[in-house]
This record gives sequence, C-alpha cells and structure tokens, in this order.
Amino acid sequence: MSKLYIVPTPIGNLQDMTFRAIEVLREVDLILAEDTRTSGKLLKHFEINTPSQSHHMHNEHKTVEGLINKLKSGISIALISDAGTPAISDPGFLLTRACIENNIEVDCLPGATAFVPALVNSGLPNDKFVFEGFLPVKKGRQTRLKLLAEETRTMIFYESPHKLLKTLTNFCEYFGENRPVSVSRELTKLYEETIRGTAKEVLDYYTNKPPKGEIVIVVGGKK
Repeated sequence: MSKLYIVPTPIGNLQDMTFRAIEVLREVDLILAEDTRTSGKLLKHFEINTPSQSHHMHNEHKTVEGLINKLKSGISIALISDAGTPAISDPGFLLTRACIENNIEVDCLPGATAFVPALVNSGLPNDKFVFEGFLPVKKGRQTRLKLLAEETRTMIFYESPHKLLKTLTNFCEYFGENRPVSVSRELTKLYEETIRGTAKEVLDYYTNKPPKGEIVIVVGGKK
C-alpha cells in the first residue's frame, strides 16, 4: 500500500532512534534523505539497506511530482532529514501537502525534535509558546523583530553559531537587555549545554566563548 512515512532521526545521540523508526526505514521501498552522505552513516549504523535518494530544499520543488507518481504506483516512501523531524525548518512540507492533495496516506512518526527539550530545559513558561524557526537573514528581519517584541508567549528560534551574537544583540535592542533568554547548544551530544540569563548576560557569555554546534534559543514573552 502506498504511503509516505515522515521519520524523525536523532538530533545527536543515536540511542534516541526509535525501534519503530528503524523498522519503517527497513521496510519501505525508498528513503528520501536531505543529505545521503549524512544519512548514510545513520543507515549503516542500524544496518538499514533500503535504497535512498536526495530530497532537499534545492530540488524538492522539481521532484515532488515524480515522487507522487511513484507513490501512486504503489510503493512506500520514508522521508528523513539530517536530524530531527522533517518539515520542521527542514524539507518535507511540499511533499506532505502534495500527498494530501492526491489522497495518499501520510504517517508522521513521533520522535526527536530539537526545540522541545530546549523549551523544557529553559525553565520559561511552556504552556503557550510560538515556534519561529530561523529569523530572516536580511529582508524582513527588522519587521519581524518589531512584531515579536510584543509577543507575550515564549518564543523559540533556531540559529547557526556564526549568527548567534547578531541575534542576541538584536534581542537586546528590540526586546530589551533584561528579557529572559535560554540558549541550548549541541542537545543530546557530548558537549551539550544550556545557558540561561538575561539577553545581555547570555550575549556577554557567548561574546567571551564563541559558540559551536546546533543552537536553539528560547526567549520569554513580553510581560
């Protein structure tokens, strides 16, 4: 039976891979991987020999139609990203939407995603929150920050290490230096850390200690 499986993969620690995810990846006809070199290490580790092909932000617009035709022919496909749950700041939305439009079943497995442990670790209110993903790099950044300055819910952002200081500086400018901030880095990995404090305190910390690795920023909402 044709079906698209959305399969989360570990964000760092391979022991976070679920038994069900391994089983699905072994049983489907094809695996779509954001980067086949990165995913190849994961598949080899769990002795998964299913054929794979690349499916990433630069080719997904061109490949969706062909993948839908493959699914209509009766095969099953699993979609994975380099880490975490596909379609959360990663490729996956376009194919999922196309499957729904074509009455093809979609099954998203539960599993790893970076922002949930970062949110819980932050100690900031998590009964209501908003996931912002990556802020615009240039166009629209200032407009977005001005809008978010009035947000009362806890906010979650993804950021790259080389842009962290710029983003924390922006938070000081638009949200105020005393806004509570938590930065989680390298979640589930050997050098995992979470730094909590005001926006200014966290900025000062990373000014003196340049960050490395994958980063999630959690920011308290406006009081």
